[in-house]
Amino acid sequence: MKNSTTKWIVLLSLVPALLFGQSKRPKAPADRTEKLKQEVMAAIDARKDQAQQINDMLFSFSELGFQEEESFKYLTTLLEKEGFTVQKGIANMPTAWIATWGNGKPLIAIGSDVDCIPKASQKPGVAYHDPIVEGAPGHGEGHNSGQALNIVAALAVKQIMEREKIPGTLMLWPGVAEELVGAKAFFVRDGYFKDVDACIFTHVGNNLGVSWGDAGNNGLVSVRFNFEGQAAHAAGAPWRGRSALDAVELMNVGWNFRREHLEVTQRSHYVISDGGDQPNVVPSKAAVWYYFRERTYPKIKKLYETGLKIAEGAAMMTDTKFTYEVLGSAWPGHFNKPIAEAMHENIRKVGLPTWSPEDQLLAKASQIELQAPKVEGLATKIDSIGMPVSAAPVMMGGQMMTAMGGGSDDIADISWSLPTVVLRYPSNIPGLPGHHWANAISMATPIAHKGIVAGAKAEAMTLIDMLMKPEIIKNAWDYYRNEQTKEIKYTPLISPKEQPAVFLNKKIMTEYKPKLEKYYYDPSKYKTYLEQLGIKYPTVRDDQRAAIKEKESKETSASKVSGGK
Repeated sequence: MKNSTTKWIVLLSLVPALLFGQSKRPKAPADRTEKLKQEVMAAIDARKDQAQQINDMLFSFSELGFQEEESFKYLTTLLEKEGFTVQKGIANMPTAWIATWGNGKPLIAIGSDVDCIPKASQKPGVAYHDPIVEGAPGHGEGHNSGQALNIVAALAVKQIMEREKIPGTLMLWPGVAEELVGAKAFFVRDGYFKDVDACIFTHVGNNLGVSWGDAGNNGLVSVRFNFEGQAAHAAGAPWRGRSALDAVELMNVGWNFRREHLEVTQRSHYVISDGGDQPNVVPSKAAVWYYFRERTYPKIKKLYETGLKIAEGAAMMTDTKFTYEVLGSAWPGHFNKPIAEAMHENIRKVGLPTWSPEDQLLAKASQIELQAPKVEGLATKIDSIGMPVSAAPVMMGGQMMTAMGGGSDDIADISWSLPTVVLRYPSNIPGLPGHHWANAISMATPIAHKGIVAGAKAEAMTLIDMLMKPEIIKNAWDYYRNEQTKEIKYTPLISPKEQPAVFLNKKIMTEYKPKLEKYYYDPSKYKTYLEQLGIKYPTVRDDQRAAIKEKESKETSASKVSGGK
């Protein structure tokens, strides 16, 4: 009787669990994933001061491509202290490194650029040209911010992986010399990404967004042409000379005449990097440096070969000799759909930062100063997910049109080697020229700091998704193999013999580094770089304020006339 009673008690006790017992079961993976994503966002909020310090420190270094020495020391030291294993000087580049933490698969690479722009020195938070060091390099694109974003995101995810014993490996790395498109193709060639399962790259922008497919950009090959002639007294015996500078100028004339007969998608530009020594000596040596940009690999190769023919013709006309060297390259980008879609869902959850009136004032004043097409301040609405742009001609408005191309980024070489996406985050001001001192205005201010935190949350949540949902990476490789690379295979634009052009920018940094060192950020004494420089935020002229007020008054009047519609 006792045993029978006990059985009934046990059965009766199970009834509530059978009827209502879902809450008693372990949470479904989706529930657990969402919980971890909420935790990682809170962890990033707790690290916002660390993000600000990394951002401001790199801004103060202001180092050009291949010369990112202080950035290298600072970032690798920081990551070693955080438990990462750091491999230094990879791919024969003294300032390149890879930092890894974790065990097993998936192996996820997380990268961002670090170099800056020549002659772009600018005080942050000042809405007009006011260099920290006149003529010095500066972060006139905003590459100082991406590593701050990646590091705080990775550290927040690492903290959760350790606690939850989640398998996987995080691999942090820098885009060295991106402005020279000088590194990533070598990283790929030398095998540093051969075992990576996916890559998230971050790049400064003015909204929070991600794209998939053909991004519409151009690829390029960077080539320096070196001409050698014969010196002579330019007045006493010019007939004995063979001017290398004449050859450079004739090559440029020939190229500029050829432009009329090139496809509209091409972008090509050059600088004379060596024009001789002094006017009274016929230049025996001279050099010109070209970027040949196009929308597809075959078109880039064709453009490059046209350049070689014109260089050969210039040498023949001047009775000089020429050699050439490839200094960098990039493919046109193509980015992964499944990872981009997962990231976009996280972007929607994060949303844009809450901009203060001071943030908007700096943005609008800068837009007025630089004659931006629109004076609307900072973005307040999230971008939609970016869709593919066709590289082939398509019918538009009754005529055949093609994507016009534009800039280049060597992250594309990695995107053709494994599933990759680029997260854009809102740390810059819309409507500025790009590669310009004005693009440094916001990059060590609350605008940059807020944008980094928003981007870090979107990235960290996507990392959690990729760690907890194996199907994301599986689907990413399916897209990569069966759509992206089904008909197009990656062929490097560099050969096995080429080496990174680590000598570039050395002379410039030798001149300016001692002047910039006086202004390196000291977080032990100052909370922000703005505080260290004694800058009132924002610093805006009275005429800029008046122009903003006048514009807003006109918009208000126009709205009233149209009935507020």
